[in-house]
Amino acid sequence: MPIFVVQMSKQKKHILTFQQSYDFDMIGICSHHNDYRLAWSINDTLNIMLAKADHEYVVVNKKGVKQSEHSLYEFKDEENLTEYYLVKNKVNGKFLIPEKPLIDYFIFLIENHIIDPFQFAQALKKVSSVLGTFVFDPEEFESTDTIVFN
Repeated sequence: MPIFVVQMSKQKKHILTFQQSYDFDMIGICSHHNDYRLAWSINDTLNIMLAKADHEYVVVNKKGVKQSEHSLYEFKDEENLTEYYLVKNKVNGKFLIPEKPLIDYFIFLIENHIIDPFQFAQALKKVSSVLGTFVFDPEEFESTDTIVFN
């Protein structure tokens, strides 16, 4: 009767790492005004047309559970093929970007290939409702992994 010997080789483990790429520029805004007044002031000064969205921006956790709903204004610039989204950061003690609790609003420039975010932030500083602006790299914050616009 033949005896078979099977040698077990050590299994290799492959680790898949995922590098998140962001298709948006992110500008923080400090303002003491309500969202509608800020949007109106931005529209008036920068000659864009932010309008209240039909829905709120919903933040969900990694398990898909809704955490909060934030005020959302949007404008789709057909000429520059860029979308603008103005989102309130804090609602009922919950933050869109919890790493930046002192920022009142964020403007996201989606699929932006023309507008320099630093020049846009400088232009925003001329808006009477804006106290300050800050350009952020989305890769700095873990919470930007959940930011999705469609």
